Amino acid sequence: MADLLLAAASFGVFLFAALAQAVTGFGSALVAVPLLALAVDPVTAVVATTTVGLVLTAGSWRHERLHADAVQVRRLTLAGVLGMPLGLVALALCDEHTLTRLIGGVLLALVGLLSLGVRLPEGGATAWTAGVVSGGLLTSTGMNGPPLVLALQGLEPRRYRATLQAVFCGQDAVAVASFIAMGHLSTGVLLLTATGVLGLPLGWAIGDRVFRRVPAERFRLIVLGGLTVTAVAVLALGL
Repeated sequence: MADLLLAAASFGVFLFAALAQAVTGFGSALVAVPLLALAVDPVTAVVATTTVGLVLTAGSWRHERLHADAVQVRRLTLAGVLGMPLGLVALALCDEHTLTRLIGGVLLALVGLLSLGVRLPEGGATAWTAGVVSGGLLTSTGMNGPPLVLALQGLEPRRYRATLQAVFCGQDAVAVASFIAMGHLSTGVLLLTATGVLGLPLGWAIGDRVFRRVPAERFRLIVLGGLTVTAVAVLALGL
């Protein structure tokens, strides 16, 4: 019964995560990791979200690959790979409560930056720094999006979303391989992944319609508000 409830929750979480990703270009991990961390241990939440994220971003990147900025994709993906070992060390060394607080704290800080509309200066140094930070965040918290979002805000919406999906796909593929090598692919991860993937097509289809018809900024504000509440809940859980 517990597994059935967890499977149903995973389906709903990743459906909404895919919806957020389609509208904002980056919201899936910010939605999924904190919500799953309320039900399972944070390592399972991070690994499952990254694994499902690989499926989501591979599909969306394939659909929109012609719109991606190839130079930024190569640069940010490589930089992310360079930053991943730092995150893997944190994932291995932090206990459950510390990792939970880290997830909640990082989420709250990143939501604050996004809410304030912080923009980074354009250029190679910014891209490399954002890529390295995103890689470290991916393998420790599963939430690699915000540094990339801050670095790519100068792109027009369609190109921005496509570029993000390509970078996410490349980083997620390396991260999942690393998780497998470190023995993090548990039964719980497989259950969450199998059921979460089922919610992706419907979530993306709904989100894509919203992306085309509703101002993304309006939905973005709703998502950020919900993420703030989630971050506070996760921080309370880690106390």
